[in-house]
Amino acid sequence: MPPIPGSGLAKGLAVTLRTMTKKTVTEQYPDAQPELPPRTRGVIGLFEENCTVCMLCARECPDWCIYIDSHKETVPAATPGGRDRSRNVLDRFAIDFSLCMYCGICIEVCPFDALFWSPAFEYSETDIRDLTHERDKLREWMWTVPAPPALDPGAEEPKELAAARKTADKLAAQQETARQEPAQATERHADDQARAAERPTRAMGDSKQQTDQPRTDQPRTDHSRPDQNQPNPSPKPDRPEQEGRE
Repeated sequence: MPPIPGSGLAKGLAVTLRTMTKKTVTEQYPDAQPELPPRTRGVIGLFEENCTVCMLCARECPDWCIYIDSHKETVPAATPGGRDRSRNVLDRFAIDFSLCMYCGICIEVCPFDALFWSPAFEYSETDIRDLTHERDKLREWMWTVPAPPALDPGAEEPKELAAARKTADKLAAQQETARQEPAQATERHADDQARAAERPTRAMGDSKQQTDQPRTDQPRTDHSRPDQNQPNPSPKPDRPEQEGRE
C-alpha cells in the first residue's frame, strides 16, 4: 500500500505540538549534578597495587599520553638455598588528559585490572600543564569509580573469588586441625594410661623363669629307656666251648 502523501509531515508536526505543550525544565548545573550512566568515560583512575609495570597500556595508547617510569629491585629468596628474584617497582605513572581521546584502549589491554573508568568529569584547569595527572591524583579518582554491577543469579562465580574462597577454606581447615591436634594427643595419652592400668602386673624375673621351665601340658619323652613297642634285640650267640678244656 503506498504511503499517504503528507504522512511524514504530519508525524513531525505531531511531535512538535506535543513538546510545545510541555513545561521546559533546565538543570541548574553545577548546583544540580547530572545523573550519569555508570559506564560514563569521565576520567581514568589507577589502582597502583595491581600495576606490574608491564607497559602494555603505554605501548597500546594511540596518543602516547601515558608516561611510566620504574626500576628493578632484588627480592631475597624466601627459602634457604633459593634464588633471588627481581621485580619492577613503579616510580611514575602519569596520564596527560590534554592529549587523551578517551578511547579506553589502555583499560581494555591492562591484564591486571589496574586502570578503571570513573564518571567524574570536573577536572578542568586554567593551565594545560595541570591536566597531566600523576599517580597520586590518579589514585584519588579510584574512590569515584562505581562498584561493578551484580551478577545474574544463575551466573558462575568469578574465578578470582573462587580461588580466594578456596584458599581461605584451606587456611581455616589447617587452623582447625592445628587446634584439634593437642586435644587429640591428650585423649590418646589418657587412653594409653587407662589401658596400661588395666593390664596385670608381673613380678620382675617371672617371664624368664616361665620361659626356661618345661611345659607340663606335653608328655615328657625319656630317651634313656627303650620303647616298649619296639622289638627286643636278638640275644647274642654263646661263644663256642673251647675244645680240650683243661
